[in-house]
Amino acid sequence: MIDTTTLNKANKEYTNPAMHTAEHILNQTMVRTFGCGRSRNAHIERKKSKCDYFLPEEPTAEQLAEVERKVNEVINLHLPVTIDFLTRDEAAGIVDLSKLPDHASETTRIVRVGDYDACACIGDHVSNTSEIGTFQLLNCDYEAGRLRVRFKVAD
Repeated sequence: MIDTTTLNKANKEYTNPAMHTAEHILNQTMVRTFGCGRSRNAHIERKKSKCDYFLPEEPTAEQLAEVERKVNEVINLHLPVTIDFLTRDEAAGIVDLSKLPDHASETTRIVRVGDYDACACIGDHVSNTSEIGTFQLLNCDYEAGRLRVRFKVAD
């Protein structure tokens, strides 16, 4: 099993449980809105974060405003954020494990945001979405099929 306590203590200056949990909600919202995959390239930091999504065409300003609205709607549901430890086979029936390295443990840590999202993850998270604050899309750019979304959370 992965010792996430040691890993997270070593990276504490870079972790932000509220921002990281917001990223989970953003990922699921993008999947549901555009039918794309979860972000394959995310940088989660305290002040602002970014995620990349691969889309066949650039989203409109209205679509992006709807993504921001939906993320905040989910945050405002005050959903519990829970952690389960499953075997790799059990987890594969629930989440995409393609980002896990070959040498990953047989035990997989699944983070759930209510019934809205489930993802294999070793990061720090809030215990309830009510702890996140307000999600804000700062800006986006689209080039060659890649949408880069920059965002922050504010109290």
